[in-house]
Amino acid sequence: MTANRAALFPGKHFISTILDALETKTDMSGRMGRRYLQRAGMAGIIIGLMYLVNFTVVSTFATLPFGTTNLNGVGKLVGALAFGWALVFIYYTKSELLTSNMMIVSIGMYYRRVGLARSGRLLAMCYLGNLLGGLLMAVLVRFSTLADGAVLASMDAAVTHKLEYITNGPGGWLDLLVRAILCNFMINLAMLLVYNGLIKDDLTKSLVMIMSVFIFAFLGFEHSVANTVLFIIIGLKHGIEVGPAALQVIICLVGNYIGGGWLIGLYYAYVNDDRRFLDEDAPDRRTPPASAGA
Repeated sequence: MTANRAALFPGKHFISTILDALETKTDMSGRMGRRYLQRAGMAGIIIGLMYLVNFTVVSTFATLPFGTTNLNGVGKLVGALAFGWALVFIYYTKSELLTSNMMIVSIGMYYRRVGLARSGRLLAMCYLGNLLGGLLMAVLVRFSTLADGAVLASMDAAVTHKLEYITNGPGGWLDLLVRAILCNFMINLAMLLVYNGLIKDDLTKSLVMIMSVFIFAFLGFEHSVANTVLFIIIGLKHGIEVGPAALQVIICLVGNYIGGGWLIGLYYAYVNDDRRFLDEDAPDRRTPPASAGA
């Protein structure tokens, strides 16, 4: 191959980093399942805490006395920026978040480093841990005044809006699916930039992650884990329609997997796959070596 391989396959460092991370995750979820659940649980706690911050910021701006000016838009913007720190905290605490693992197992399956069964086990354990962490956060909120008054009203409004995707029928389901796809596309686009080796400093990595979450939160994309935690908090507060909430999360899970697992994971796995070109560059092993003697 005459062209520079590094220029043709610039994401090889990213793929190598992901495959190394996958090996650690599959090993931990297999031999150290309890500790893996704890790491996933911490991600659920962080998501729940930072989502609570988001709704507190939104409700605070909505109730500020500022003449006749409506500050709801400002509150939504600042709240989304605050929520953006959730991914930073998850990354630097080495916690396990389902949506980024969707990308990792997809790349691993493409390169045949992990099978469908182990991938499913890893994702299921990660989601269970995220859910348990969110449940713990919801219990703490239930027995406090953190989500009372205007904050609870803001969270209720969000839940009502999210469940309307389900009650609106197939059109709403498609809308929800698209929002879930774009959500995890943004999350894993950030992780691609963090893992590709081109960004060296922690500040830029943090800004990348904050901006990706800001975009999905501000534009109203749908995150399966965040929605799960929100639904649990509201469910413990005063109840929730379990059927529509469960269907909402299921559609989000499918969309998140398409956005992160396919549009980022499989796409970058394929465009950085140089194995066929390595075979072309290798000497033809079918040609016998020249004789060394007379």
